[in-house]
Amino acid sequence: MKNQKELSAFKDVGLKATVDLLLKEIQILYTSDSIPWVVGYSGGKDSTAVLQLVWMATQGLEPEKRLKPIYVISTDTMVENPVVAAWVENSLRRMEKAALEEKLPIRPNRLTPSLQDTFWVNLIGKGYPAPRHKFRWCTDRMKINPSNSFITNVVRENGEAILVLGTRKKESQARGKRMLELEAKRIRERLSPNGRLPNCFVFSPVEEWTNDDVWLFLMQNKNPWGYDNKDLLTMYQGASPDGECPLVVDSTTPSCGDSRFGCWVCTMVDKDKSMSAMIQNDEEKQWMRPLMAFRDQLDIKDDRKHRDFRRMNGQVQLFHDEPIHGPYVQDRRQSLLTELLQAQEWIRKNGPATVREIELISPGELEEIRRIWVSDKHEIEDVLPKLYEEVTGRSYEGANLDDALPLGAKEVEELKELCTDDPLHFELVRELLDVERKYKVNQRRAGLTDAIESAFKRSYYDNRDDAVEWARRKKQEIQPSELGTDLTSEPELAQSDLATALYFEGEK
Repeated sequence: MKNQKELSAFKDVGLKATVDLLLKEIQILYTSDSIPWVVGYSGGKDSTAVLQLVWMATQGLEPEKRLKPIYVISTDTMVENPVVAAWVENSLRRMEKAALEEKLPIRPNRLTPSLQDTFWVNLIGKGYPAPRHKFRWCTDRMKINPSNSFITNVVRENGEAILVLGTRKKESQARGKRMLELEAKRIRERLSPNGRLPNCFVFSPVEEWTNDDVWLFLMQNKNPWGYDNKDLLTMYQGASPDGECPLVVDSTTPSCGDSRFGCWVCTMVDKDKSMSAMIQNDEEKQWMRPLMAFRDQLDIKDDRKHRDFRRMNGQVQLFHDEPIHGPYVQDRRQSLLTELLQAQEWIRKNGPATVREIELISPGELEEIRRIWVSDKHEIEDVLPKLYEEVTGRSYEGANLDDALPLGAKEVEELKELCTDDPLHFELVRELLDVERKYKVNQRRAGLTDAIESAFKRSYYDNRDDAVEWARRKKQEIQPSELGTDLTSEPELAQSDLATALYFEGEK
């Protein structure tokens, strides 16, 4: 016998009557005030069902009652599973066309992270290590910020907003518990407060539905914007049995990396089950193998050999007398970019026609990575254009920096050869040359002394061992009372050498 929590929401009056009642409820809620709606759409079954219900309810209203906008937002992290990303993008186009034809106030929006917040700019550009549970730097930047920024703007312009989501109590115990907590705080029927977004209320039309209820509804009701729900079912069948990736508006939303709608680079899980299943179940998905291989080699549990022994700002931070490693070193970042471009080129040459123009990393991201390497990290050899051309066989179309660099690539290589036994000294000389060039062309020299001092603090050691020994001596000289709270004594630091984002992000 099924547990009560697993019983269908249609058990009392049936599918049709339940849906009719829900459509009427949506219509009443929509027409009861002037607060605009924002519908979260991921392309998965739950968000599709919710959007379909809202669409059907709006269709049933007289034109003069369709007064307030219904914004549909879909957050593309730019590293989504390519199959799902294409599905969502095509769906949004169909949606926009159908809404115009039917004169519905539905406005699809594809959201993306800012250039500085993309996965590749942070991983390959700044050198952030692959995300881990103790340092999940990707979620805020790539998912939460774009959606929250959009919703905040709606609230700013209108005073309030109603966020319509496909969350269900029966997705998981944690989700059900959280929804019940928010339900107890409702000030209006069916509208829960949003803990992170002031003046934003959450409406979850299918909160009582089971997984089977969602599929039954989708199979029995034609998609109103012209997509085929049977194709959606086929996509699910080709992947793992896990749930979809919901619209993420807070950090309590679980990682969806092992579901079919996660980021293909996700290292928050042991294995990307969805991509593996797609490759295994569909001969036409074999082109995804380079993506899976890249993701698996990125998921190195102990990657300290690929990372600097210093923090982002150059300081040496000890834990149990050993350095807490910081960003990826230069060779690792260059290697990751090479492998990413190789995967992109292989797919373009060997994949089906639908992915011949696939873009795993955008030109804008490449140029921002190049800027970070050359300007922020003082890697004045400017290797990115050459690396790009060697892998792709195409000319790099970014800006010409030759006249803005203190040395040419050949001269930098000669300098590096002279410092073979002292890589830190090479970094010091290279950075000092770059600092000198930057301030030479400035009329005001304010900050020059600080920049020179920063360069010496980062690289004046003889080597890693010398730096660690220096940090140990300095730590012994400082009395515990002078330190205040000893952050290195926190138990979570023993579980992760990343410490915390506060330790790592010395750039801010």
